[in-house]
Amino acid sequence: MKLRAFGVLIPFLCILMALPAYAQDKPSKKKGKGAETAEAPKPKPTPPGPAKPDSIMPYNKIITSKAVSDEGLYTVHKVEDKYFFEIPDSLLGREIMIVSRIAGSVDGLTFGGAGMESRPEQVIRWERKENKILLRSVSYNNVASEEKPIYQSVVNNNFEPVVMVFPIKAYNKDTTGVIIEVNRLFSTDVAMIGPLDDDLRKQFEVKGLDGERSYVTGMKSFPLNVEVRHVLTYNAGKLPSGSPVDVLSLEMNQSMILLPREAYRKRLYDDRVGYFSVQQYDYGSDAQKADRIRFITRWKLEPKDPAAYMRGELVEPVKPMVYYVDPATPLEWRPFLKKGIEDWQVAFEAAGFKNAIIAKDPPTTEEDPDWSPEDVRYSVVRYITTPIQNAQGPHTHDPRSGEIIESDIMLYHNVMNLLRNWFFTQTAAVNPDARKVEYTPELMGELIRFVAAHEVGHTLGLPHNMGSSSAYPVDSLRSASFTKRMNTAPSIMDYARFNYIAQPEDVGVNLFPGIGPYDKWAIEWGYRWYPESQTPEDVKATLGQMVLAKANDPIYRYGRQRGLPLDPSAQTEDLGDDAMKASTYGIANLKRINSNLIVWTTAPGKDFDDLQEIYGAVLGQYNRYMGHVTANVGGVYEFFKTGEQDGAVYTHVSKEKQQRAVAFLNKELFATPNWTIDQTLVRKFEPVGTVERIRSIQVNALNSLLDPSRLARLIENEALNASSAYTIIDLCNDLRTGIFSELPTGESIDTYRRNLQRAYVDRMEFLLTEDIKQGNSNIWQFTSYAPILGSQSDLRAVARAELKTIVVLIDRALRRTPDAMTRYHLEDLKVRISQILDPK
Repeated sequence: MKLRAFGVLIPFLCILMALPAYAQDKPSKKKGKGAETAEAPKPKPTPPGPAKPDSIMPYNKIITSKAVSDEGLYTVHKVEDKYFFEIPDSLLGREIMIVSRIAGSVDGLTFGGAGMESRPEQVIRWERKENKILLRSVSYNNVASEEKPIYQSVVNNNFEPVVMVFPIKAYNKDTTGVIIEVNRLFSTDVAMIGPLDDDLRKQFEVKGLDGERSYVTGMKSFPLNVEVRHVLTYNAGKLPSGSPVDVLSLEMNQSMILLPREAYRKRLYDDRVGYFSVQQYDYGSDAQKADRIRFITRWKLEPKDPAAYMRGELVEPVKPMVYYVDPATPLEWRPFLKKGIEDWQVAFEAAGFKNAIIAKDPPTTEEDPDWSPEDVRYSVVRYITTPIQNAQGPHTHDPRSGEIIESDIMLYHNVMNLLRNWFFTQTAAVNPDARKVEYTPELMGELIRFVAAHEVGHTLGLPHNMGSSSAYPVDSLRSASFTKRMNTAPSIMDYARFNYIAQPEDVGVNLFPGIGPYDKWAIEWGYRWYPESQTPEDVKATLGQMVLAKANDPIYRYGRQRGLPLDPSAQTEDLGDDAMKASTYGIANLKRINSNLIVWTTAPGKDFDDLQEIYGAVLGQYNRYMGHVTANVGGVYEFFKTGEQDGAVYTHVSKEKQQRAVAFLNKELFATPNWTIDQTLVRKFEPVGTVERIRSIQVNALNSLLDPSRLARLIENEALNASSAYTIIDLCNDLRTGIFSELPTGESIDTYRRNLQRAYVDRMEFLLTEDIKQGNSNIWQFTSYAPILGSQSDLRAVARAELKTIVVLIDRALRRTPDAMTRYHLEDLKVRISQILDPK
C-alpha cells in the first residue's frame, strides 16, 4: 500500500551540516565509499515525445568547453558565471529533501551564527511539463492510500505549489536527462530557502533583495546530495550590531538530499517515551475523523542474522551508525569524542545489537581522496571555532517514515569554557581538580566526552528528558556506591550536569552523568527489531506493554522540556526529588566556593577576568537553585498515561511542598544573601554593582512567583481542591511576612530590603492596574502559560487587599522607626500605595 503526500512540509527538526567553502577549480568525479542512505539514480532513456522545441539547444552550445563539471546526484556545471543542473530522467518525480542553513552570518543576527538552520526541512520534486522543469513543494502533512477512494479528495485539497519553473536548455549527451540553468533559484528571494523569517524582516526593516549583489558562489555534487553555496543581499533599514551600511549580506548553504525510494517502517510515537517525532493526518485510516498519527525519528537498524537476533543473541546490524570525527578537531580531544559516541553501544546492546554505533577518524586523502564531510552518507562531529559556548546534535530524517538519514553534530570550541564554569561551580567544593581556571587535558576530555554523548543522543532521536533526574532521592546522590552505579540521573538526556549535592565529607561520590537505565530502555523501545511481518500497529501493542511494565518506576519516566517549567519534577539543570533539599546542599557548596574564589582563580601577573567570570557563574548557579524552588509554587505534575492506567495525568503540587518552597525563598533569597556580598572579592574587578546585582536576582524571582500564569494555577487549584490547596492568599501572606518582616518588630530596613519591598509594591500595582489578558492557547503545552483575564479574576482583589494591609503595617511601624532612612522609605511607600489605590 502506498501513501501519497501533499501540501507544504513543516517537519519537527532541522539539520545543521558542515559548511566549508566550495571551489570549482577543476572537474571532480566522486563515487565515494560506504553504504548509501538511498539508491543512487540510474540513467534511463528519455521516452519518445514531441519534437525538440527551438528553445532547446544542443548540449555543447550550453555546456561548452569552458564548463567546470562535478558529477553526483545530478551533475552540476559552471560555465563562466552560470550554473546548471543536469537532472537525470530517473530523478524526475523522485522526492528530495532540501535543508537551508546560514553559512556566513553577521554578529547579532541569530544565536548560533554560521551553521544554523534558517528554514524547516522541505521536500521538493522535479517534474517535467513539456519543455519546462517544475520545482514543486511536497508535503507529508496529509496522506492517504492510493488504493482508497478518499485519495482523490486529498489530492484535490492539497495541491502541490510550484515554487519555480525552469526552461529546459538542453538534453544531456545521451538524452537521459535535461539541463536547466539554476542561478535564479539561488539569487532571488525564494522564501522556501531564504535566511529571514517574517520576524527578522521586521526587526531589521528589510525592504527587499538586491539581485545585483546576490549570486551563487559554488556547488558540489555527491552520489546522494548536492550542496549549493550562495550569497543573498538585502536592503535594510536596521542592521545587526549597528552596522553602518544599509545592506545585509548573508551566505547560505542549501543541501539537496535524495530520499530513499522505499520508506522505512514507521514506529508509532508514545507520549510516555521521549523521541522526536513526525506528525501526519492519515485520511485513509478507518477513524471517523481526520486521524492524526505521529511516528518517531530513528535510524534504520536491522540485524545481519535475524534468526540469531530472534534467539536473543547480540547481532551486528546490517548497517551500523558511523560517526566520523572532524579532521579539524584538536588531537587531544579526539579520543574523548570517540568515547562519547561509543558510550551508546551499551544502550544498543539492550536492543539486541552489538557494535551498532562506531566512531572513526575520517580517511586520509591517500585512503580516499573523494571523502568529504559534505557527503550525506557520512555523519560527522564538526569542530566549530566560534566564541559560542554550546554544542548541538541535529539530524535529518525522512518525513515519510521518520528514518534518520544523516547527522552532523556541532561542537563549538568555546563549549570548554562553559564546561569549566559548570564543573567549577557545581563540584569545586568537594573536588580539588575543579579548583582552577585551566583544567588538565584528562579532565577537560571527560567533560567533552559527556557533551558528545549527550549530543549523540539527540542524533539517535532522543529529546531532552527533563523529568529523569527527579527519580533519585536527594540523599542518594551523596552515596558513593549509588552514584557509581547509577550516575547523577537515569538519563544523560536530562540537563543533570554535575553532582552539586555531594558534600565534602561524601568521599568517593561520582560527580558525572552518563548513559543511564532510562537511556538503555528508551533505545530498546525505539530500536528493537521486529520481524517484517509485524505492522506498526502490531508493534505498538508490544511496545505499550514495555511501557506499562515500567509505569510505576520513576527511573523510566519521560518528562518533556518546556520553555518555562510547569512541572517542578521536570526542570533543567536540577538534581534529585526535592528542590528545597537539593538547593540547600547546593548553596552550602556555593558558600564554600565563594569564600575561596580569589585563591582558586588568581595568579601573579594575571588580571581578575577569571575571578569576575566565575563569580558570575557562582551567582548564576545560585539563581538556578532559586528557579528550581520557585517552580514548585503553582506547579502541576505531568505524568503521561493511556486509558488502561489509573489516575490523573495532571496533579497539583501539594500544599505542604508549596509552603516549604516559599519558606525556602524567604530564608535563602528574600532575606539578603549576605554570603554573596564580598567587598574584598568584587572590588578586584568592579567599582560598583553589588546593590543592583542583588536587587535584580531578588526582583526577578519575586516577579516570577507573582506571574499571572502561576497565580492562575493557584486560583484554579483552590477552586478545585478548596482547603487542600495552596492559595493565592496563602502565597501573598507568606511573601509579605518574609519581605516586610521588619515592620512588626520596628527594625531598621537596609538598602537591599528597601529595594525588595518597593519591588513587591510595584508588582502589586502591576496586578491591580495592568490589562492582563491571556486567552486559551495551546502554548501551555510548551510553557507554564495559563489562561486568565485579570479584570475578571481574583488578581485585582488580592492585590488591592495586599496594598491596604501593607499600609496598616507601615502606619504601625512608623511610630517606632529607629532611623531616618527607614522612615523616609516607609513614608514613600505609603504615598506610592495611596497613588495606586486612588489615582488622581
